[in-house]
Amino acid sequence: MGKIIAGKISDIPPGKMIKVSIDGRDILVANINGDYCATDDSCTHSGSSLSEGKLDGCTITCGWHAAEFDCKTGKLVKFPAKIRDLTSYNVVVDSDNVFVEM
Repeated sequence: MGKIIAGKISDIPPGKMIKVSIDGRDILVANINGDYCATDDSCTHSGSSLSEGKLDGCTITCGWHAAEFDCKTGKLVKFPAKIRDLTSYNVVVDSDNVFVEM
């Protein structure tokens, strides 16, 4: 599929995250102090949109049941039950555009 534009650098300021739809898949793109990362946007516990949750450093906390994921790797950080990690994607910044490699 290649590189898909997620937005402009100005769309994702440091400490913020957005949701973009790429080929029918919802992807969360976050800016951690100028380091962009991308994972699936759907929580693997309940399917809620993680971009509607909270970003603290590189930890995304689901707004529904507080599952915590590392937004750089997609790995589960904390939750009372074992749930699947998120898929993570490579992000490329070219000029002032942010791309997700699928």
